[in-house]
Amino acid sequence: MGGVEHSSAIARALTEVGPRLKKLRTERGVTLAALSEATGISKSTLSRLESGQRRPSLELLLPIAQAHQVPLDELVGAPEVGDPRVRITPQRINGAVVLPLTRHPGPLQAFKMVIPTSRSTPELFTHEGYEWLYVLSGQLRLILAEHDLLLGAGEAAEFDTRVPHWFGSTGEHPVEVLSLFGRQGERVHVRARPASGGRKALESATAEQQE
Repeated sequence: MGGVEHSSAIARALTEVGPRLKKLRTERGVTLAALSEATGISKSTLSRLESGQRRPSLELLLPIAQAHQVPLDELVGAPEVGDPRVRITPQRINGAVVLPLTRHPGPLQAFKMVIPTSRSTPELFTHEGYEWLYVLSGQLRLILAEHDLLLGAGEAAEFDTRVPHWFGSTGEHPVEVLSLFGRQGERVHVRARPASGGRKALESATAEQQE
């Protein structure tokens, strides 16, 4: 009898995977096309998984869990263990320590960057996208084409990354920065701004280059 109940529980868990996958994707605003690109699984297969027409397998669920940056047991409905910590794996890119903060695929990605003192020699480059930077601590040097700017803690800048640009430290202290980056040129939409008498966190160092 116990074996029958166990099999029934497994079958029930499998039938719940599809709706759980769809809910997770839609809550995060991720399209089937974006998830397909992130996982390498075709849109039709993803759609059939969500509708229950395709039986979930480890080969399909692993890349989906990785793309959403969630544990595999969250996709199959295992009980939570009560650990609220988010485990972030830092990366080292061009001398800076970069911590990805976004836990799902999508048009906008968020990062925290710690830029060392040694990254102070400008080397301008261009690429597709749009970037928003917010200085947490230290002083950031930002070069946009012919503009050479210094941003302090609490100041921000946004710019089209097709414009020749570079950012780093002044050579005196490390800099901590929050970055939002849209690969296809997606921009940050600000719904509210500080009152005129307050600290101009978003408006004080906005640097946008028009083509």
